[in-house]
Amino acid sequence: MQTEVSKSVNKKVLIVEDNELNLKLFTDLLRAHGYTIEPLRDGREALAKAREFAPDMVIMDIQMPHVSGLDLIEQMQGDAVLATIPVLAVTAYAGKGDEERILGAGARGYLSKPVGMAQFLAAVKAIVG
Repeated sequence: MQTEVSKSVNKKVLIVEDNELNLKLFTDLLRAHGYTIEPLRDGREALAKAREFAPDMVIMDIQMPHVSGLDLIEQMQGDAVLATIPVLAVTAYAGKGDEERILGAGARGYLSKPVGMAQFLAAVKAIVG
């Protein structure tokens, strides 16, 4: 286990998720694997928090109140500082064409909820190590 944890030490992940249970689950799982986490419930704060925290990766819920995760991904792609940060999109509302649209907006990965923890962790590791 120690080898696995040491690989991800110093990797910073910003989690933008309005659902408290999902936010806690993602945060606890990644912290247990050695990631430094900044949890955020309000997507309206995501871009400012990403600039401040300088994460190695962002996990972005797509369906949030006030702002769409898809819009945030597009805004990140248009920002010279944030465009290089990979995004893993996670959404409960996976409709036909959503995955293509989200990946087309600039997300590096896409998962639909409910997502298994092994699948979630594998997707994070595939993007950020």
